[in-house]
Parts: sequence; C-alpha cells; structure tokens
Amino acid sequence: MLNVWLERLSEANMISVALLLIVAFSVVQGLSRGFFISIGKLLGLLGSGLITIVSIFLAVLGTLYLSPRIQQWAAEIKIPDLELNAWQQIYYTGTSVLSESTLVRFIVILMVSYSIIRFILGLLSPLLPLQRRRPLRMGDRKVTSLSRLGGGVIGALIGVSRCLVIIIVLFVAVGLNPDSGFSRYIESSPVYRESAAAVIEPIAGKTVQAKLPILTQIVAAEMDDILRRKYEVIDREIPSDIKGAAVKIVGKSNSQEEKARLLYDWVGTRISYDYAKAENYEKNRVWHEQNPKDTFDTRLGVCIDYARLYAVMARSQNLQVRVVTGQGYDGVGGYGPHAWNEVYIDERKAWIPLDSTWAQSGDWFNSTDFSDTHLRESVL
Repeated sequence: MLNVWLERLSEANMISVALLLIVAFSVVQGLSRGFFISIGKLLGLLGSGLITIVSIFLAVLGTLYLSPRIQQWAAEIKIPDLELNAWQQIYYTGTSVLSESTLVRFIVILMVSYSIIRFILGLLSPLLPLQRRRPLRMGDRKVTSLSRLGGGVIGALIGVSRCLVIIIVLFVAVGLNPDSGFSRYIESSPVYRESAAAVIEPIAGKTVQAKLPILTQIVAAEMDDILRRKYEVIDREIPSDIKGAAVKIVGKSNSQEEKARLLYDWVGTRISYDYAKAENYEKNRVWHEQNPKDTFDTRLGVCIDYARLYAVMARSQNLQVRVVTGQGYDGVGGYGPHAWNEVYIDERKAWIPLDSTWAQSGDWFNSTDFSDTHLRESVL
C-alpha cells in the first residue's frame, strides 16, 4: 500500500502538491492558534502587504527623480589612461553602465530605493492600525472549538494569499521563458492553471504574458551590453609588449585588410586552444576569466580569449574591430557557444568576419561560407 501511495505521489505534479500543502499547513496553523491569534496574523499580513505596496510606489517616484541626475553624474566620470586594478575595473564598468543603460540604471536605483524605504517603514510599522501593540499568544485565552473553526477559516485565507503570491511569481516565470521545460511543467499543474486563469489573467490579460518574452530579450541585450562595457574597461589599456608584437606583425603594411589578415594569421597560429579550461567549464561550470595579456603570455585560451586578444592587437594598429558572440558549427550537425571578430575595412566600406580560433583548421578570414557556420547573436 505504501509503495502505491509513493508511486502516485511521484506521478503527481509537485507544483500542485506544494500549493495544496501550503493551504493545508495554513489551515492547521489556524486551527491550532484559534480565531483571535489567526486574525492577528492576517492583519499583520495585510499590514506587511500595505507597507510593501507603499514602499514600491515611493521607490518608483524616487527612481524617476534620481535616474536623470545619476545618469548625468556617471556620464561625467572618465576612465583614466592607466592600468586599472580589479576594484577600479568594477567601479568604471558600473559607472559606464549607469551612464548608458536606462533599464539597468532604473532597476538598480529602484532596488536600492525600495530597500531603504522598506526598512524605514518597517521601523514605523508598529504605528500602523493593523499592528497589535502586543501580539496574542497561545496561552493568553482558552481556545474553544468555535474559535478553532474560525481560526481554520482565517488560516485558509492566509494560505490562499500565500499561494496567490507564488502563483504570480510562477506566472511571470512562465511568461519570461514560455518554451522551457520548467514552464511547461508549471502549466501542467491544474491548480496553477485554474488559479492563474481565474485570478491573474482577467486582470493582467494574455497580452501581458505575451509581452514578457520581449522583456527577457531586452534584459539579455542589457546583460550583453554590461559584458561589452566590462571588456571595454579591462581591455582599454593595451600592454606595451602586445602593442610591440602587433607593430612587428603588420610591418610596413599600409592596407587595413592586409593588417587584419596578418594579425589573424599570427593569433591563429601562435595561440593554442585551452581544452582543459573549456572542459572545466563544461563539466564543472567553473570559468577561469583571463585578459588579453594572460592569453598573450600563456599562448593559451578559448574562443573568447582569441577574440579579445585579436581585438586589442587590432586596435593598437588603429583598426576598427569588435568581438562577436553567437553559435559556431560543431561539425556533427549542431551548434555551440562561440566568439569571433569583425573588422571594418574602409576600402570595402564593410565589416568583414574572421575566426582566429578556427585558423588552424582552415581559412576563416572573410570566408564565403562564414555565415553558414557562424550564427551571430550579439556584439561585445
């Protein structure tokens, strides 16, 4: 019998089970506390919700006031032309993002403002009419059967309120990434599905959830922009040995395309792929960050390291260059995360792609089938 129950439990949707358990637990709490203590808990929950709503409202107003002023302050900060330590890199990357990224600036200011306001209002919460001067305890009065029944009803209301908050979070999560396996699992829960249809969708409508994936794309673009600015700050100072090597490589060449080609050949043949670094990330999700100087000194790196070193060397020779990230063909019918470069050639009036990571397996300098094997996603 026990095995049958365990098997049925394993087949049940855990989202539904969790939501029902929350309601059941709240009802049991209400029955044990009685009506008066339970109503006090409910009033406390309502008071906390009121504080949260007021905090969010005031934080939004504060953010709208502070955002343009912080943007102006951040825009006036200039990155010095010297080697930066780790803390300076973080500081100048942060100010650059605050200056240029409206979304990130708004979110950061909103979170800080909300935390401060919520803390202050929390200190003032005892003054609210919904807060008891002295919370009732279990031994303060005898809990009658009628009181327990009333407490159970109040407990059910508290449980439903808790579940509603969780359902709203799940609704947003599904909207942000509707095609994921986790989202499909959430939507397979009848409790979630019926609750969302009855409570959230009539208020928010299908349009809100349909637009949430667009928000995901916007956030992803902002994260790419943060990464780009991070590399701009870190790679801003070009080490003298890298610049000296680039000067020797291009020699007396005056053609931009020839310079780009010579640097491509050098990086592609002098740097070896760091299989240990790639494997450590794939298996253990441990990423070893390195800058172009590390790649130049060790002669080891993965695709992003090739691309960043090439970009620094190309910039030292006054070439317009950028690092591109996306998907690269793996040779067995699939694609995986990859990075390469694009260089602007005045004579062509166009950006040409090149992949120094793959240089030892073929000619990937503006090759005709480059777009067939490289799926471009973003520019760092």
